[in-house]
Amino acid sequence: MGLAMIPLGIAFGLLVVHAGLDWWWAPSFAALIYAGSLEFLLIGLVVAVAPLAQVAVTAFLVNFRHVFYALSFPLHRVRSRIGKAYSTFALTDEAYALATAPAAQEWSGKRIVWLQVLLQCYWVTGAALGALFGALIPFRLDGLDFALTALFVVLAIDAYRVRRSVPVPALAMVCALVSAVLFPDQMLPVALGLFTAALLLSRIALRKKDSDA
Repeated sequence: MGLAMIPLGIAFGLLVVHAGLDWWWAPSFAALIYAGSLEFLLIGLVVAVAPLAQVAVTAFLVNFRHVFYALSFPLHRVRSRIGKAYSTFALTDEAYALATAPAAQEWSGKRIVWLQVLLQCYWVTGAALGALFGALIPFRLDGLDFALTALFVVLAIDAYRVRRSVPVPALAMVCALVSAVLFPDQMLPVALGLFTAALLLSRIALRKKDSDA
């Protein structure tokens, strides 16, 4: 999965250049923002010179899932303050999927941090290569933005194989379909917002049911 970050980063770098931005934007985004799906969305926001309020709301909705990641991510194994700070910054879907897998239950904090460092190095390298390569291509390559979708599909399948939970992916699919039909231009942030709200409501309902029992 780690090596998959390189072709995904290449796709991101190509999209950055083909959007009209200078090549150095790609490795800069990858190194300083490092937020996967948000970086893909930021390309359009930067090109459109979107207001900071819109950027902030989009970033909040897209990355709000990290709040739930933090509940089960093994950050307590990381001892140093610098390591904890970087591990928090570098908490991505890929890092979470690998660090919380059954095979990673005995991993040390140092190994977790080095995993995240390696993943980001793959991502930055891929983004830089894609941007440099894209600057040499005079024509536009369509379909590159699907690379991120494909990666999330793989992560979702792996998560389902581990937990075998049907309601959660079904809820995510419903939120995605509703957002695609009603808000096609803002499908991703709206879908994530609906999904997050639905998870919070279900959690509150379960707690209330347990307290009444």
